Amino acid sequence: MHDERRRIEERVERVHHQRVKPAIYAATVPFEVEAWQAPGEPVPFAEAAAAAYEPFAMDTPWGPPWGTTWFRMRGQVPAEWAGKRVEAVIDLGFVGDWPGNQAEALVHRTDGTPLKAVNPLNQYVPVGNPATGGESVDYLVEAASNPDILAGGFATPTLLGDVLTAGDRPLYTFRRADIAVLDEEVWHLDLDLQVLRELMVHLGEHEPRRHEIMHALDRAMDALDLDDVSGSARAVREVLAPVLARPAHASAHTISGVGHAHIDSAWLWPIRETKRKTSRTFSNVTSLAEEYDDFIFACSQAQQYEWVRDHYPQVWARIQESVKKGQWAPVGGMWVESDGNLPGGEAIARQLVHGKRFFIEHFGIETKGVWLPDSFGYNAAYPQLAKLAGNEWFLTQKISWNQTNKFPHHTFWWEGIDGTRIFTHFPPIDTYNARFSGEEMDRAVRNYSEKGGGTRSLAPFGWGDGGGGPTREIMERARRLADLEGSPRVVVEHPDAFFAKARAEYPDAPVWVGELYLELHRATYTTQARTKQGNRRSEHLLREAELWATTAALHAPGYAYPYEKLDRLWKTVLLHQFHDILPGSSIAWVHREAEAEYARVAEELEALTAEALAALGGGERPDGSPRVFNTSPYARAEVIRTPEGRPVYVETPANGSAPLAGAQPPQPVTVSGRVLDNGLVRVRVADEGTLSSVYDLRADREVLADAGNLLRLHTDLPNYWDAWDIDKHYQNRYTDLLEPDAVTVVEEGPLVGAIRITRSFGKGSTITQTVTLRAGSPRIDFETDIDWHEAEKILKAAFPVDVRAAHSSAEIQFGHIQRPTHTNTSWEAARFEVSGHRWVHIGEPGYGVAVVNDSTYGHDVSRTVREDGGTTTTVRLSLVRAPRVPDPEADQGRHRLRYALLPGASIEDAVAEGYALNLPLRVADAAEAPGPVVSVDGDGITVEAVKLADDESGDVVVRLYESRGGRAVGVLRTGFPLAQAQVTDLLERPLEPATVQADGAVAVSLRPFQILTLRLGRAAGGR
Repeated sequence: MHDERRRIEERVERVHHQRVKPAIYAATVPFEVEAWQAPGEPVPFAEAAAAAYEPFAMDTPWGPPWGTTWFRMRGQVPAEWAGKRVEAVIDLGFVGDWPGNQAEALVHRTDGTPLKAVNPLNQYVPVGNPATGGESVDYLVEAASNPDILAGGFATPTLLGDVLTAGDRPLYTFRRADIAVLDEEVWHLDLDLQVLRELMVHLGEHEPRRHEIMHALDRAMDALDLDDVSGSARAVREVLAPVLARPAHASAHTISGVGHAHIDSAWLWPIRETKRKTSRTFSNVTSLAEEYDDFIFACSQAQQYEWVRDHYPQVWARIQESVKKGQWAPVGGMWVESDGNLPGGEAIARQLVHGKRFFIEHFGIETKGVWLPDSFGYNAAYPQLAKLAGNEWFLTQKISWNQTNKFPHHTFWWEGIDGTRIFTHFPPIDTYNARFSGEEMDRAVRNYSEKGGGTRSLAPFGWGDGGGGPTREIMERARRLADLEGSPRVVVEHPDAFFAKARAEYPDAPVWVGELYLELHRATYTTQARTKQGNRRSEHLLREAELWATTAALHAPGYAYPYEKLDRLWKTVLLHQFHDILPGSSIAWVHREAEAEYARVAEELEALTAEALAALGGGERPDGSPRVFNTSPYARAEVIRTPEGRPVYVETPANGSAPLAGAQPPQPVTVSGRVLDNGLVRVRVADEGTLSSVYDLRADREVLADAGNLLRLHTDLPNYWDAWDIDKHYQNRYTDLLEPDAVTVVEEGPLVGAIRITRSFGKGSTITQTVTLRAGSPRIDFETDIDWHEAEKILKAAFPVDVRAAHSSAEIQFGHIQRPTHTNTSWEAARFEVSGHRWVHIGEPGYGVAVVNDSTYGHDVSRTVREDGGTTTTVRLSLVRAPRVPDPEADQGRHRLRYALLPGASIEDAVAEGYALNLPLRVADAAEAPGPVVSVDGDGITVEAVKLADDESGDVVVRLYESRGGRAVGVLRTGFPLAQAQVTDLLERPLEPATVQADGAVAVSLRPFQILTLRLGRAAGGR
């Protein structure tokens, strides 16, 4: 047989696109259209309905950036269309085929009922099926003219990312608003051709099935009357029916499809627009559910459900009905799909608590899995946190983006730092926006790593990132691929069903231990530093407010614990941990609003804490002085400032308070030239403003191997994804900042010694650093004020330490993770930039050093061997970046941050100083305050949270964890009469009784990095 593949394939492609597709709509009549431009921000439907509309013609430009234009569309179905499937077809002037980053609209009836959204891949609204003919059609369409931020790829900076800078030039040209007849036979023929053509071209050239399909398509083209596509469509489909009916091989891979619409809670649009995106997408989804009984849609992010509940009650009612029918599956159990690295441990716990509670309360459903397809790596505490929240499985997708190494598994057990394992799946289709194309089907099977062990994988299908969701075309593809030779089988089912089947067939799946590190998007640990600082500060202020509010609720008559306010503030912080807000990868508008929200949150939390402390302050102060309040879980002895600015050395218990009267430090600070000495360490500042020496007087050894606190400015232009990525070549070009404007002693003891270094560089940037040593502490602080005006640069601060460290330890959620300092393999080499929380520790047997910070997450650790045979291990903090896409002004302006060097530090020292740096001692007027709510005896047992139970029962909830990486045994004592103690899950539901000793203390025994939540009931008579 002659090879006619090229002729046939080109013939089918042309006929399909030039004849079949244009015939899908058999007849059309135009709407009569009027328009009203809403002033400023979006308005409610009632206001739009009452507005004065003006005539609007097709091919007219409309829509300023971030504007809202309401269109009134009136028309009538022709009488002769009775019995036909009639739809409204609307093209706002769509650009490209991504629904989420351009114009989109929600269509309403005139009574305000939302019907369905339109976007470039979903332009229809059902009018009648079948139509009676003659009926009137009257719509109000809320159209959002959101700009295409990525029109220039990721290479062109744009001012469109903020309403303040975007201008008012219309962005779109309205192309079409018609009432049309859908020719269902032609529409189905179009889908038959799509599925068969795509299957054919992705089968091997020597596969008989490929040639069978090809010749069937050739015969189908012969059966098609090019002058009467509609009339001949049925005959053409009959020619194709036999090849579409051939069943899949017995060993064919099974793809469990579930509808999905990944809606970034903010990214290339502000939060206010996401609220509208949810209404549009969820309207489409509920409409699709009415059309397809076999459709199932998985949707995460309780925050988005709440937006719909509060702003679109009719859509909310449709969601509730779909959930009852089993077609809508709440998943994920988190408030938002947060970043996987940057939120603190307690914050991730609250993500799970608030998310799961929402779904339980509103749908009676407890979600079983964590659904995080798009976050930029996943911390190694997740398995334990997920299981403690009652989850059975974990899903992610983003690791397929790895730049260097291919992740070896698709179905596996993920083991966290404490040993907890959770069944995990990573879809081999390599997308969470699947559409069941031939390419995707081929990739899913070819890519699947578990061949021979497992036979199935998951595919979230539907347009996403900016929403859109599944379409009827995708559902039709799924139906055709349910059992088709040459393709994997597709079954639409609930994710819980997939995970149950996958686990049953593959219980001995391989194990991956430790973090799921994404070898890409490493700059998200640093970009938009003020957003990250706002998050860090909010997390710690929430801890403070809860602790002192609990103390006041227990001991201050008349004080009411602020449940509602704390709940609301937590949810605000959780929202801004979304994986395109906290990582710094959103447009300028998003980060401008985030900084304002963090300021508001800080103001409210400061007020709540002040109210709680004031409630504890009744009566005369016996010693006539204010008190110092320590929110840290560790006792502290350090120098602080009085309200008048005077330094005082104080000692405070963990989670408690002490008078501000002051104590005597072990030894004063002396300042001689540029040398600071407090008897523990001696610090020498060089002419260049770096540290030329840090000598540990306790260990009698030099800490530094080279200049410490070296500020290095690198050129930072990644290959793509500016805000997201830092590529390894950044290391090759840099400038060391070694020419200070001034180096000045600003404080000379006896409690504080400080030297200030000022620098100017680059495009008008300045840095002012105050190097501070305080009495009684070996910690050296670097208070840093940056006025940043660079572009495509990154600023790092380096500490080359004279230790031979085989690994670095970085704090993560509820523990820490060790990473090798060598680059023996491509896996280690790919970790050239990593994340950590409050501290990084390096050490050799017998000696360690920590670098502590108050708002920095990105860092790198490397080591070299010197000519003298010694090893230099260097920790470098990533302080600030300057990407230009998607926010051309990212990180510009003022930054105030603090980091510190802690010589002679153990892991436990690093943990304690991490808390201390992030939880400054608080001075307040108060009477002699009660003792701590709880206190712990036992090394390595750390109190992470103290609060009242969410059910308002008055029980006290305490979250503990083992923080050193070893076993811990101890007791927890309460500052109130204890009636009973329960071990609970994260949702504060009892798991088992805790052991209460005869003296009333609670026995605590923890494995390495174990998290323990205790619910403590108060005895009668206690407040």
